[in-house]
Amino acid sequence: MSLAVLAAATLLTASPAEAELQAAVAALPRSSAVHLEGRCLPQGRGAAVGLADADAGRPMTVDTPLRIASNTKTFTAATALRLWEQELLDLEAPIAGLIDPQLDALLRARGYDTGRITVRHLLTHSAGLYDHGSDPRFTQTLFGDPERRWSREDLVRLSMSYAGPQGAPGEKFLYSDTGYILLGDMIERITGQSLAAAVRDQLSLDRLGLASTWWEIMEPQPETAPDRARQFLGEREATGIDASMDLYGGGGLVMSARDMARFMAALFEGRVFARPETLAEMTRPGAHPGGDYYRMGLMAYGEGQAQAYWHSGFWGTVAYYSPGKGVAVAGVTVNQDGYRALDKQVQAQIDGFTPAVPCPGGMGR
Repeated sequence: MSLAVLAAATLLTASPAEAELQAAVAALPRSSAVHLEGRCLPQGRGAAVGLADADAGRPMTVDTPLRIASNTKTFTAATALRLWEQELLDLEAPIAGLIDPQLDALLRARGYDTGRITVRHLLTHSAGLYDHGSDPRFTQTLFGDPERRWSREDLVRLSMSYAGPQGAPGEKFLYSDTGYILLGDMIERITGQSLAAAVRDQLSLDRLGLASTWWEIMEPQPETAPDRARQFLGEREATGIDASMDLYGGGGLVMSARDMARFMAALFEGRVFARPETLAEMTRPGAHPGGDYYRMGLMAYGEGQAQAYWHSGFWGTVAYYSPGKGVAVAGVTVNQDGYRALDKQVQAQIDGFTPAVPCPGGMGR
């Protein structure tokens, strides 16, 4: 049966809500998947379109894993906050005594005052650190030498070579992959584990049933996970670029749309943190300019019942959660140039969601 015939057959047998989602996803311009989970949705629902690997004829599904890049920051931030709620990490502590001395020396040599930059500054992207990940020179370097194995120190050193301080600590929001690389190092030093092991243990990823989730290089691919989707930047394939280029906290995770939605629901519905105050701290707006937009590993938009928290990833991934509506929506696409259409559709799913049954703690209560 062809993919087109299969999709048509699925639409005929789906519920109205499922059929609407499948039709919306089928209209996306690139191979993509969207999945919904949450307390106000008794059963998750999802849809996918296109191929995860055109050469192999492998269809895209909601369980197809791919590199989620900066969506990993939500996991890194949540792990730091798990350590905070166990009193193993002070959010107001300067990073000078918490990161590897070699990294500290690189930062100080470039003019950063690591005695004034705090853990909170890193989590909220308000440390004044330059973002090497968005520098066009970095992308050119990756495609020029895709098999290079990068260390954490290599990436921090590269960032320091690009630019120095972009502002004083706490002055303003300025997104920086470099800051989350430092957080990853900090987590390893506090836990004595690899970053992958620390995140898996602290966030209870196995208990949450994330069957298509792993940290590249640091962990083996689970037997439950299908093969990764091929990923592209326009016409250029990026699948084979060594994962170490985005591995140490700013990125690193491979996940499916279903697993991303499932984790966002677990995070906001009390299945990750031990205390509700921890989520409140993670989502509390900062006093600095931009602090209302980016919290800790999460961005926010809207107000009241319409408020949602979200994050995206460079290659074309996005995950949202609406506390008022009690639903998470995650989407993935295999090509970055399909991201805008995907994000628009994911937002439409969040904004238009209405529970079919009364939902305690959410809409319909």
